[in-house]
Amino acid sequence: MQGSLGSEASWNRLLFLGDSNKLPSHHMILTYGHIDFMVCHTKTTLQIDETVMARLRQEAARQRKTMSELVEAGLRLLFQQAKERKKKQLPRLPTWHGGKPRVDIADRNALYDLMER
Repeated sequence: MQGSLGSEASWNRLLFLGDSNKLPSHHMILTYGHIDFMVCHTKTTLQIDETVMARLRQEAARQRKTMSELVEAGLRLLFQQAKERKKKQLPRLPTWHGGKPRVDIADRNALYDLMER
């Protein structure tokens, strides 16, 4: 049974045995073997406050996860919440029937007469 492309065994098979079960050249391994790793993993430097970083370390230890896993989960949650906020529609504004117009607003004299009443 073949594993998914994400499994370690399938990558070993792809990188070291190839599809035809022949050993590829070292050139192929060095040239193309790193592509999936680069696509799936990106290193980034962030400036994080020391108190936040200390709390992150504590929480990572408590949950037995890496700090990267917690940061990624937090960012995904933040993005999901922002997406949900955008989806929310504003409530409909109330409407009512105000009756017939009492004055033609293009007629300045009629407006003044109405305001003086």
